[in-house]
Amino acid sequence: MKIVIAGGSGFIGQSLSQLLLTEGHNVVILTRKDRKSSEKVEYVRWLEEGFSPEKAIRNADAFINLAGVSINDGRWTKSHQKQIYESRMKATDELLRIISLLPAKPSVLVNASAIGIYPPSKIAIYTENSLETASDFLGVTVQEWENKAKQVEKYSVRAVFMRFGVVLGNKEGALPLMVMPYRLFVGGKVGSGDQWVSWVHVNDVVRAILFAIKNSHLSGPINVTAPTPLLMNEFGKSIGSVLHRPHWLPVPPFAMKLVLGEKSALVLEGQQVIPKVLQENGFEFKFPTLRSALEDLL
Repeated sequence: MKIVIAGGSGFIGQSLSQLLLTEGHNVVILTRKDRKSSEKVEYVRWLEEGFSPEKAIRNADAFINLAGVSINDGRWTKSHQKQIYESRMKATDELLRIISLLPAKPSVLVNASAIGIYPPSKIAIYTENSLETASDFLGVTVQEWENKAKQVEKYSVRAVFMRFGVVLGNKEGALPLMVMPYRLFVGGKVGSGDQWVSWVHVNDVVRAILFAIKNSHLSGPINVTAPTPLLMNEFGKSIGSVLHRPHWLPVPPFAMKLVLGEKSALVLEGQQVIPKVLQENGFEFKFPTLRSALEDLL
């Protein structure tokens, strides 16, 4: 297939590109930087005046939208929140414009999303059928992002929303920061410890994206989380066990709020999210348990 990726140079985008190339697909990466294309990877400039990416893209089978300022970078000031929100809306608007102008439409737009659309809860179990939505910054951003991406359906293009959980990688994502205290022998529970962590290995994330592209009957939201969410305290114990480090020094909530501000909700609150759509459609997780994921990554 010929697959166009917006946000291809990011954490998930890099792993996704590698998977697609390994499987023999052709990759087009939308970029703001001038990069040299190769036989298998074509770089196309976008989101800048003077560039018309729609003229360079022909006969694409799928579009993948991972573009947007990372929610993990920096403190959530009002200006940073504005960047997180506006970068997603602007990129999605541009993808809709590009697709509208293509004579041959792609079959699908796979749009990034997040489990932050579900309200924090210690007792609820969320699947793609859950209708409750969070009213905080991340919840509203995700809802409006999905609603915008859904507009691609007016061009008879299938829309899929990949609701990512806490994505684990060995160099990027949440894991390096979570692991650091254990490497220094000061790891312990974060906050109350009884908040849910719905995690997923980055390898399973990119495999799930390709799975959604290949299975043409799938549309709408897909929870991209491992089938075994854990409480934060158990998550930390698993890190300590794999690294052979103690799990003993708690980090109180006020300390996290002091350091991270509003972003502290990402670690102090959580949701128990189940990947029902992936499971019911035969997707096999390569790393279904946290132990297997940590042993691979660490």
